[in-house]
Amino acid sequence: MNTMISNPSKGLTGTFRVPGDKSISHRSVMLGSLAEGVTEVSGFLEAEDALATLKTFQSMGVKIERPATGCLRVHGVGLHGLKQPCEDLYVGNSGTSMRLLSGILAGQNFDSVLTGDASLTKRPMRRVLDPLALMGAKVESTEKGTSPLKISGGAPLAGIEYKMPMGSAQVKSCLLLAGLYAEGTTTVIEPAVTRDHTEQMLRGFGYPVTTDGDTVSIQGGGTLQATTIDVPADISSAAFFLVAGCITPNSDITLQHVGINPTRTGVIDILLQMGGKISLLNKRIVGGEKVADIRVQSSQLKGIAVPDELVALAIDEFPVIFVAAAYADGQTVVTGAEELRVKESDRIQTMADGLLSLGVDAEATPDGMIINGGKVAGGEIESFDDHRIAMAFAVAGLQAEGAITINNCENVSTSFPSFVTLAAGCGFELSAK
Repeated sequence: MNTMISNPSKGLTGTFRVPGDKSISHRSVMLGSLAEGVTEVSGFLEAEDALATLKTFQSMGVKIERPATGCLRVHGVGLHGLKQPCEDLYVGNSGTSMRLLSGILAGQNFDSVLTGDASLTKRPMRRVLDPLALMGAKVESTEKGTSPLKISGGAPLAGIEYKMPMGSAQVKSCLLLAGLYAEGTTTVIEPAVTRDHTEQMLRGFGYPVTTDGDTVSIQGGGTLQATTIDVPADISSAAFFLVAGCITPNSDITLQHVGINPTRTGVIDILLQMGGKISLLNKRIVGGEKVADIRVQSSQLKGIAVPDELVALAIDEFPVIFVAAAYADGQTVVTGAEELRVKESDRIQTMADGLLSLGVDAEATPDGMIINGGKVAGGEIESFDDHRIAMAFAVAGLQAEGAITINNCENVSTSFPSFVTLAAGCGFELSAK
């Protein structure tokens, strides 16, 4: 899929389930591989990023069966049972794979190399390499602190106390996973709450993790025990439909079995503050994770100053939140989101430039954006191979004054390969070629 063309819609309806949570899918393979016994996974995200993680562990000798779509049977080899891969470990566009794997590989007794695609090789890796070095890991990067990463095996790791300079679940997770192999206790102190899927899943595999406010600690030397995991639908993927339902008149859609982990629901809280008609139905706990069916109806959104405490809880959803702001009455201000500049693209500048080209009053700032809502014109958008940018502008086309054409959409397959099909099925006037 090279191009998506989004035309105005007369309304969205339906009840459906978006694909499985990408963060949980990654971690289910990682921890399942390192556990003792066979881990059964359902709801696994069959998309390029999560499959990249799966393939890396297969390359290290882990048997992973795929009996049906979205179902895995991971034959764990234990914390010390991985084997040296015959070639470099290629993780495509997945920053999660590279950063979390660097922590796991730092504790192995063999050398390894992590590589990715052209986009991933531009993303900063020193944020994990520096604290790993403090633990005793031997990892080399380019002079710019980017991949490929060359990890020397056999380096003894020691637990550290690390105060993160920025809120990042990937950095936290990397260090906790390295902490499995470290002597003593590894403690991570967060400046802001970030998603806690790693901590929750470690506990699900029987490994104790201590959480005290902004501090997370793990003791090395334990074991992981195989378990059963039902991956909920990904709230990051659901976010496109949450905004779509809010901004499109005559809309009433329900998204089934969506993960509502409190560290991931920033997008819901932001849309509610903007006046979104969103209801959480049938709340329940599945495999230790909170899930619910989410109903969203046409809404009259208003601009807000997004509270700082919600920024880290919605960092991946901001491209489509910016679209919501473009259709809201009044001004929306986002600050404290500088992390957006080092994603698959510079999501602040890319979204600001795209919105400006569609006639929206949008001003990029160093750590966010100021958007004065109003009309959105049709036009042509460059997504810069960023899946969330592409899908966000597909949502923008729902009520634009003309068609929006989005170029370079191939990377939608990294997180949401069924996006066009599901969107068209609920009322998007969306085509791809």
